[in-house]
Formats: sequence, structure tokens, C-alpha cells
Amino acid sequence: MEATDMDIEVTQEQILDSCSSSKRFALKNSIQTNFGDDYVFQVVPKEDWTSMAVSLSSNTVKLYSPATGQYVGECCRGEHSDSINHILFSGNILHTCSSDGTLRAWDTRSYQQVSCLNAGPSQEIFSFSFGGSSDNLLAAGCKSQILFWDRRSKKQVACLEESHMDDVTQVHFIPDQQNKLLSASIDGLICTFDTSGEINDDDHLESVINVETSIGKVGLFGGSYDKLWCLTHIETLSIWDLTESRLEANFEDARPLASNSWALDQVDYLVDCHYSAADDRLWVIGGTNGGNLGYFPVAYGGGRRSILSPEAVLHDGHTGVVRSVCMRSGMNQTQGIFGWTGGEDGRLCCWLSDDSCDVNHSWISTSLVEKHPKNRRRKRHQPY
Repeated sequence: MEATDMDIEVTQEQILDSCSSSKRFALKNSIQTNFGDDYVFQVVPKEDWTSMAVSLSSNTVKLYSPATGQYVGECCRGEHSDSINHILFSGNILHTCSSDGTLRAWDTRSYQQVSCLNAGPSQEIFSFSFGGSSDNLLAAGCKSQILFWDRRSKKQVACLEESHMDDVTQVHFIPDQQNKLLSASIDGLICTFDTSGEINDDDHLESVINVETSIGKVGLFGGSYDKLWCLTHIETLSIWDLTESRLEANFEDARPLASNSWALDQVDYLVDCHYSAADDRLWVIGGTNGGNLGYFPVAYGGGRRSILSPEAVLHDGHTGVVRSVCMRSGMNQTQGIFGWTGGEDGRLCCWLSDDSCDVNHSWISTSLVEKHPKNRRRKRHQPY
């Protein structure tokens, strides 16, 4: 498969005009992670970018070198009996949670499991986070519950079961306030809790934000992590002041606004958001069903509410919906690897921000992967 600079690849004059201000990125590698119908859920790097974990719909996590794309090993084969919903590195330990109700830890040097926590019968775990005032807590978002374990003893220490009425899709301990936990749910609520002392719903729930629709993903940003972006399952974006629980901007028309700001296919879904602390800027990442991606600046405040023309376009790497974007460098970086993307076409794509590199051809690796039995795909949450 041939890959060229995407701005050169697009030949229609109107598309060139639309994307002329976008930074150019070249497709370096395209790795077929598996055979058959399996696809990529999430791409997560180690903090030092020496390794990259990729969760697949085969309930497996594969490890690659972010620098070369070389396949180096895998975890979880056969241990998780249902979809892997979230993965996260902590040093050399990779953590995975699943709809089978378990949260497991793997040593990525030996690819062996080193611990397993169980949320109980008929339970599912959708997200987890590490924190607490002494960095000793593990919080997990489950079916209408938030469970807490002590990381040292591996014992469950608390359960919040009155704050949410449906699946808790996101939990995040707030940086610089590690005793504060943020949760988001399909019930449309975003809650903050103080996890100091004995944790309970009555005394530790601090604030509630009602987004009024099913929440897919949230993220904290700003110099003091006092701002919140929220993506919903009906493809809307909202920006909140977390300190005051105040709505600052609501983009119910996020996809049309993004679609109107470029001349490629319409934006069909929102993948993620990216915040640059150095620039104090927020981008929403939108994608097309054909696999193209755009990094769209979000402008709000002072009477403004707009999604601007994309500052980066990732074109001709994927052939289907993109599930995960893993960005290594800032938008202003001019050389090296910009990041990796993974999607429902089963591909991992590596993008370069250095136009001078010899990246005229991408390659698809079939020798570095192994076929797994076909397994059930994870169904996306449906808004109620």
C-alpha cells in the first residue's frame, strides 16, 4: 500500500484550499494488528514512550515499539472472557479492565499476570483510575457503582452506589487534587467526590453536573485542571467550569460545525479531545466513516462558540472508523512521530510530522501478528 503526504494526495482544488492551512503529516507505517474482523479499541503508550499497548476486540492486548512499530509481545490472551474496556500503564505494569468484571495487572517484561481484582458476579468494569491522598486508591467505574480498592492490600474499601443510576463510563482522579474523584455515566451525570477518610455517597459527594444525555468520554484541562470537556454518545461536545459546575459552551452541533470547516467528507463522529498546556488550546478530534481524521480547534468564551478549520488532517491511513488517537508530540512539532491511531479496520497507523523523511511507502505486517479465534465485538453504548 502506498502512502504519500495527505495534502498532496488530495487532488480536488476545493479540498486543497480547505486544508492549505493544516499541518502536513505523512503516513509512516500501517500495521495490520490482526486478521479477520477484530479491531482496535485503545492505543496507550508508556510514560517514556518505550512501549505501546493496543487493546483488541479479541480480548487481547498487544505490545509494540512506538518508534519502529515492531510487535514485541502480548498480554491477556484467554484471561479476559469479555471485552477489554480500558487499559493503562503504571511503570512496567499494564492494567486492564473488562466487562467480565475483573481488573488485571500484567508485567510487560514477562507478559505475565501479577494481580487480579474482581468486582463481583454480573458486574462490569468500564474505567479505572489511580489516586487518593496517599496515592493508595484504585477507583473503578462499574454498572451504576464506583468501587474502590486499596492498592497495597488489594482489598475493596468502599462502594458508591447511590450517585449514578447507569453504567459509569469514566472515572478520573483530578491531578494536583488526588483525593478528588470525577465520574461520568450513561445517566448523563458528572459527579465529583472527596475520597478522604471513609468514602460514602452521603458525605463525600461534592458536586453534580447534568449533561442530560449519555456520556462517553470526559477530560480535565486548564492550568489548574479546573475545566472539563465532555463528549457524549450522540456526538455532542460541552465545556464546563468544574469549580463552579458551570456550562461554558455547548456544541450540540459539533459535527456539522466541524464538517463545514473543511472540504473532505462530513465528520461522522468525535473520537477524543486534545489539550495543549503550552498553548492553552483545546482541539476536538473528529473522524469520517472512511477513516480520515481532523484536529479541529475549539473556540469559546467572550461570545464565541465555534469549531475552526482543522490544524491537522490525517488522511488515507484508515479505511474504517477510528477508535483511538495516541498523540506523542505537540501540534507545533516539526519533526518525528506525531502519533498513532487505531480503528475498526484493525490497523495501527503511525503518523510523521517531518516532511523530509523518506515515507513514500507504508507497510502492512502480517508476519508479526497471530490469528485469534473470532470473538464478539463490543457494542457501543447506545444513548437512551
